[in-house]
Amino acid sequence: MTTLSLKLSPAAIDPALPASGLPRLSGDGLRLGYRQRTICEQLNLRIPDGSFTVVIGPNGCGKSTLLRSLSRLLKPLDGQVRLDGRDIHSQPAKAVARQLGLLPQSAVAPDGITVADLVARGRYPHQGLLRQWSREDESAVNEALKATGTAELADRLVDELSGGQRQRAWVAMALAQQTPLLLLDEPTTYLDIAHQIELLELFRTLNRDGGRTLVAVLHDINHACRYATHLIAMKDGRIVAEGAPSRIVSAVLIEQVFGLPCLIIEDPVSHTPMVIPR
Repeated sequence: MTTLSLKLSPAAIDPALPASGLPRLSGDGLRLGYRQRTICEQLNLRIPDGSFTVVIGPNGCGKSTLLRSLSRLLKPLDGQVRLDGRDIHSQPAKAVARQLGLLPQSAVAPDGITVADLVARGRYPHQGLLRQWSREDESAVNEALKATGTAELADRLVDELSGGQRQRAWVAMALAQQTPLLLLDEPTTYLDIAHQIELLELFRTLNRDGGRTLVAVLHDINHACRYATHLIAMKDGRIVAEGAPSRIVSAVLIEQVFGLPCLIIEDPVSHTPMVIPR
């Protein structure tokens, strides 16, 4: 099994801070939904700069809807998402894509595309009329392939891959984009337990050593507690608690959010909260 690693590129680090003093990514008074059907409401959030923020909650509570809104894919019915202090929808899509990357929940690759070509699409925001494919782009793609253990799959068609291999290819595309902000919607889907841990360790490295701010939706509460520096717990379209896992995770919170009676013990390895169902 390949151990995931990453040569951290300076392009992944952007020290710019919004003049407002707010974190780079925030939302105020958000009401989110589809065709006037409200999924989330009264959401106010600040994604701490330099954090590995994880969103947890039961199915259908609005986690993915929130992530779509933060990524500019979904315009709020009310309220505003701000990137660098400005309404994210007032900014050009390509400019946003140079600052914020997204790994969607159910990505679909074009027919007949290879893994290398898919990952190369992560460089699109950096292209322009006066800037075409460069050595920097080539390096970013190669780093992303190596980091996700997909270099040996580069010439394979995405359609031919297993679910886990395909998921790692999509992660590689997101990494190749080299944005200081990265949103990940259920990134461990389809992966076996060993690859889940490898990928989460990679994300931790991107956060700690690479200076990236990550926001991920995870279903495994214990993974969330182990890897998150900032946790957001949602239920019925609302945020019910947020903060460091060691501060907010309790048996009361888990039963409130998931309806699961449990015990909370200390993870003997990471010393973070561990949820044990009763």
